[in-house]
Amino acid sequence: MSAREVFDRLRGHLSGEHDDEEVWAEDVVVETPFAAPGRPRRIEGRAAFLGLARPGRAALPFRLEMGEVTMHETADPDVVIVEYELGAALPGTGERRSASFIGVLRARDGQVAHWREYQDTLRVAAATGRLPDLLAALAQDSPDVQDAMA
Repeated sequence: MSAREVFDRLRGHLSGEHDDEEVWAEDVVVETPFAAPGRPRRIEGRAAFLGLARPGRAALPFRLEMGEVTMHETADPDVVIVEYELGAALPGTGERRSASFIGVLRARDGQVAHWREYQDTLRVAAATGRLPDLLAALAQDSPDVQDAMA
């Protein structure tokens, strides 16, 4: 299975079309370099990743939908870079919210062996109603942010 095909499988999992957790290799490494404060930037192993991802997904009051995907091939046939958008209609209002992402996927044996995801952290926080919490956490972590908010 090519890296492109593995991403197609992952796409269905990320957007909630199916719950195929076997898309993640047992020893997968998941990195989110721009994770919000308090969130891990590196997780090793399927069990550890799913232990964090399942409750987060279950807490969402909406179903994620993946928009258009732009895929970039690399010199390594096991690696693809994908640009995509996740969105949802908010319950009650029906207002649409979305956030952009870039993912770097390394495939091995038909599974995701390494996933590095760059998120638009501010937009994700705004879309999920967690922007005040994110801003407070950022201010707590950085004196420069505290000064800017004063």
